[in-house]
Amino acid sequence: CMAPSGQHWATHRTMGFTSPAAALAKMTSLAPMEVPTLPLAAMAAAQTGQDVPLYSRESTPPPVAVAVAPATASGPLSSIHEAESLVDLSAMLIDKTRMGGSPVPPLAESDVASVSSTRTSITSSYRGESFYSDDDDDDTESASTTSTAASSPSRYAKRPLLVRTASRSPSPPLSVASRFPAAPPRLPLQWEFSGLTLWIELEEFSNDLSNCITYMTHRYGIEHIPQSHMTAIYGMSHLSNEEAGRLLRTRVKGALPGGRWPKFRPPIGIVQDVAVAGNPGQVCSIAWAQLTLASGPDHELALDALYDVFYGSESAQKTERHRPWTPHNSFAYDNPEETVLTTACAFEAVAQYPTLLTEERNVAAISLWDTNGKMGDWKCLERLSF
Repeated sequence: CMAPSGQHWATHRTMGFTSPAAALAKMTSLAPMEVPTLPLAAMAAAQTGQDVPLYSRESTPPPVAVAVAPATASGPLSSIHEAESLVDLSAMLIDKTRMGGSPVPPLAESDVASVSSTRTSITSSYRGESFYSDDDDDDTESASTTSTAASSPSRYAKRPLLVRTASRSPSPPLSVASRFPAAPPRLPLQWEFSGLTLWIELEEFSNDLSNCITYMTHRYGIEHIPQSHMTAIYGMSHLSNEEAGRLLRTRVKGALPGGRWPKFRPPIGIVQDVAVAGNPGQVCSIAWAQLTLASGPDHELALDALYDVFYGSESAQKTERHRPWTPHNSFAYDNPEETVLTTACAFEAVAQYPTLLTEERNVAAISLWDTNGKMGDWKCLERLSF
């Protein structure tokens, strides 16, 4: 029969066993590990003068932590434009080879805002090169790494020509080309679009937006987006090219409050997703990666002013447009089938150019594009500079 409790453990102690309570007392508790977060503004200082290191298959990436500052004590934010993000730098250093390959990301069937913004961000062209009549000047400007759109207004003062769709992609920065071999070209985006589209073009810092696009083309072989942009109005079919160009030249500046588009604060997110036409809320088939920016009341007024000019102040298009506007600057497009785009590669690309996440940006220009057909068929028709 079983001995009483005290006799039981006394017997086991003579045999070399230890009671559970005694074993527990000998255990040393582990101190909690805390992953620090840094404000976005600290990223530029942390990375000044050097490239962000990338992790190899043999190395171990650091932990990832992303946090967003809560609402102020005085009450909720009146606009996400007032939010200030906190991002752990290690979030930029993701080794996707440790994630079991590059699976196709899930469809954004329930993300209505994302789908709506996607509908207005279907904007790129296959192997586009120069928009301007003076190619020598273009080559000089492409080689510069210090000018910005705001400090070089002559870049946008030239009369734009139709985009040449059969030319090569720009060469990647030497730091990128030396670290990564060029990927073989992938199948160009196959979805066919329609109508005229208005793009918002942001100022750049050391060509960071354009270089990020070129990085993705070089690294993954996807189609090159000919101009960094955010889409304001997509797919206008009620105006001819000449009528739309005239409205952009003669009426837009006068319609915008203050005569120009409001400044944008630094991005509030990095997104990679896939949409397939026919899924709930999705009207095209595309994979993409983007920088998400904030829209405040001043941006909503500016977008309404564009709708007033191109559709009319009482138009159904203005009334029914998605609110709030979800501005985003896409830096990669691909076909959704077996896409090479992943969240990891999107973070990796942005990490190459820290100013993408730290700088406020003025709007350098609004451009008009003919977006009928596949991306290789698209043409820049007109550009209004600020």
